[in-house]
Amino acid sequence: MISIDVNPANREAILDITRLVSQLAPSRIGEVMALLNGAGDGFVIGIQKRKRGRTRNQENYYRKWCGAFARWCGMTPDEMHEELLCMTFGSEEVETKMGVRRRPLRRSGDASINLYGGLIENLQMTAAQMGFVVPDPGEIDEAAA
Repeated sequence: MISIDVNPANREAILDITRLVSQLAPSRIGEVMALLNGAGDGFVIGIQKRKRGRTRNQENYYRKWCGAFARWCGMTPDEMHEELLCMTFGSEEVETKMGVRRRPLRRSGDASINLYGGLIENLQMTAAQMGFVVPDPGEIDEAAA
């Protein structure tokens, strides 16, 4: 991440930033103006590479079928999700005051599209091994068309 300090006395820079925000995010211009006007000591602009995470369609598909498979197994959706995370990303055992707990090495919230796809594939394979069918996402899209 690159951070750029902006001095509040540099009115030209503030105008340039305001123009840029009004072009890129017109709905947020009021919010940005309030921040700029209240920044007596200046402010910092941060620039970082966008990380492309899982898609909304991936998440909706996974949650639906993870929940269905969990109910079929007699588990809650959260229990199944934790189990699949551990199976997909590995796990560690952590000593707590409640005893030893198994935790996944990675959470799904920061997973890329490909990593989240791996979680979905693991759901499908695990379910298939137990006799529960999780359809491919493409099959669902084609049936809806």
